[in-house]
Amino acid sequence: MKAAILKTLGQPLAIEDVADPSLGTGEVIVDVVAAPVLSYAREVFSGERRYAIELPIVPGCGAIGRVRAFGPDATHLKAGDWVFCDPTVRSRDDALTPDITLQGWSARGDGGLRLARHFHHGPYAEQMRVPTENAIRIGEIDPADAAKWCALNTMLVPYGGLLASDLKAGETLLVSGATGNFGSACVAVALAMGVRRVVAPGRNERALADLQRRFGERIRTVTLTGNEDDDRERLRAAAGAPVDCVMDLLPPSATTRTVRAAVMAVRPYGRVVLMGGVGMLGGDGLDLPYPWIMRNDITVRGKWMYPPEAVTLMTGLIRGGLLDLGHFDVTSFKLDDVNEAIGHAAENGGPFRMTVVHP
Repeated sequence: MKAAILKTLGQPLAIEDVADPSLGTGEVIVDVVAAPVLSYAREVFSGERRYAIELPIVPGCGAIGRVRAFGPDATHLKAGDWVFCDPTVRSRDDALTPDITLQGWSARGDGGLRLARHFHHGPYAEQMRVPTENAIRIGEIDPADAAKWCALNTMLVPYGGLLASDLKAGETLLVSGATGNFGSACVAVALAMGVRRVVAPGRNERALADLQRRFGERIRTVTLTGNEDDDRERLRAAAGAPVDCVMDLLPPSATTRTVRAAVMAVRPYGRVVLMGGVGMLGGDGLDLPYPWIMRNDITVRGKWMYPPEAVTLMTGLIRGGLLDLGHFDVTSFKLDDVNEAIGHAAENGGPFRMTVVHP
């Protein structure tokens, strides 16, 4: 099969013929139809993001494809089924604290690296091997729509945080980082889940205006000034009601002041979920006041990725007409042009934009 291989950080991916993946018990072979190219892929492949990966590797993170073959432990899958290849691979020998690797992308800790040595290669290839539980059925789709279904890859990340926050219909949510790729997806998903209102702060006025145009009266946008105290008060005022939950999805380039302005806008007894990248490249800590957390009974938790059932639940939101894949503007590339796709993704990231390769 043909595959794109990252052999050296900072060098272009090589397009080569490699052996087809072999099937084992507990595994599924998928014909990859479409795979997203994340906007920060170039930062990962250059080594700038310092992700834990071992080379050489067929990279990528998540895919839409069709089942080619499966092992004896699969009781529902059929050849030809459309599936989302969930990149979040969990070890199977500790249900309480599983090690995690993002297949073809990065690993968490030593256990995640060991796991990644088996489920190593990602979707920038004609076929990939995934754990049985990671080939998740999405129902019949038009092959021409496979690229748009790659939006699952983006929307599932904030959805994991929203599920972890126990977000309820009728609540008010503040999305810190709303003008980014994951943040804008969070706005769409939260509205699909029935929130009363989303407060969307940012500095990109064009992106804020686009969010307002897309989602209307249920969203309130706030242009940030950089003054932490002033921004916090403006966020509270825009909400028009106590902020029940704050989701932080800011990138590593953001300051902790920007995070804190949003986090501390939450109401007493409110919840905060941290899913962004602030601090990943060094810099100041978040430094939330202990008395504020304690006396206001604030719940602060981190969340990485999403639970396994999130894919099926989100598919239901899409099938039910609550979540519209039509928001996403897709630019497609052939696998032979993957390096061009990586450059395009870096230069054309942002809300509701996707770059996709078709192996």
